[in-house]
Amino acid sequence: MSTLLSVSIALLAGLLMTRVFKPFKLPAVTAYLIAGVLIGPYCIGALGIGGLGFSTAEAVSKLSLISDVALGFIAFSIGNEFRLDDLKHTGKQALIIGVFQALAATLLVDVALLVVHLIMPDKLTVPQVITLGAIATATAPAATLMVVRQYKAKGPLTSLLLPIVALDDAVGLVVFAVSFGIAKTLVSGTTDMVSIIVNPIVEIVCSLVLGAIMGWVLTQLEKLFNSNTNRLNLTIGVVFLTVSLSMLDFQVGPVHVSFSSLLVCMMLGTVFCNICPLSHDLMAAADKWTSPLFALFFVISGAELELGVFADVAIVVIGVVYIIFRSLGKYSGAYVSAKAVKCQPQICKYLGITLLPQAGVALGMCTTAMQLGEQGNLIRNITLFAVLIYELVGPLLTRQALMAAGDIKPMSEEVKQRRQIKLEEAKNLKNRK
Repeated sequence: MSTLLSVSIALLAGLLMTRVFKPFKLPAVTAYLIAGVLIGPYCIGALGIGGLGFSTAEAVSKLSLISDVALGFIAFSIGNEFRLDDLKHTGKQALIIGVFQALAATLLVDVALLVVHLIMPDKLTVPQVITLGAIATATAPAATLMVVRQYKAKGPLTSLLLPIVALDDAVGLVVFAVSFGIAKTLVSGTTDMVSIIVNPIVEIVCSLVLGAIMGWVLTQLEKLFNSNTNRLNLTIGVVFLTVSLSMLDFQVGPVHVSFSSLLVCMMLGTVFCNICPLSHDLMAAADKWTSPLFALFFVISGAELELGVFADVAIVVIGVVYIIFRSLGKYSGAYVSAKAVKCQPQICKYLGITLLPQAGVALGMCTTAMQLGEQGNLIRNITLFAVLIYELVGPLLTRQALMAAGDIKPMSEEVKQRRQIKLEEAKNLKNRK
């Protein structure tokens, strides 16, 4: 009962918060996150009144299954952006920009934090610097996708943005694996080439293979049904199955075999949308089904944000440096690489801003960083600080960038008039009754 009550309160709080923030014209994602913070353990949850919020971090973690499933569907939807017909026009640009902006963020954060290390060597070590630089690559696909959906963004910037966000996480996994391997070597004094080189390659290859197999299986199973309702149910069931399979984790000799659920589900969506003739309709139907699931995901994400990180001045200082230089790396990397591949001026100018949100993948990386022992605690707290800022500000900046680029169109006068007429008709009907 308590879990069901928590889910219902979280969903209702998120939806009601969108009404509170409607006059401010903020993205729904921001409203969901703030609702999560308010019902989380640092605000209403701290009162300890059952049913009014999450009183502890453990209570929030009980709903982690919802977050895992939501991320799977988010990745599945982003995989839909890798249709071969579209990639013929944007594939090369997306690949170059995706790699370059991720590496630029890592480089700038590494350099900036090395300076901080030289100033405060007792607060920040070189292994921590290297690890935080790698975490800087990660972008949050969930927040970006939600903003695109809410405002029905469509245009050259949006067409390029979603594939880049997907590629960004693949690049981030490689950069983090190599950087974290080096960091562990510096801490322990022993070199492990399997962890630095082999494991990340195995994870990416296995994730892509598993996703491709599940995409083919889904397409073949769709042929057994004639009803779109049954096909939708099948699609949802296969995504659930794929998310569960991506949680497999085992050893083969010295090699650690694991999967990235984001990459697996992205590949599932990519293969499915390219080989299934009904994919357009089924993807559209799945998007409607997942709307409350995504709302829950962001409310839970808001509840997970730890406001306690603001209590340590050193974390705040290092966190501010991290945020500033990661943002500079993302923006400058996207701008320079977009110019190099001859993108349109509005893409060059605004693409970097849309790549600022950071959440799930970065939190996964900092969880891995806890293997560094005490040094991992600082990495975790700085990442949490950055995620808190990015998740609250990032969606708004993404919306503003998409509007400035012309991908979000303002409501036309014709649409406004139609809505006004419908409202008046509804009032007249009510008065007649």
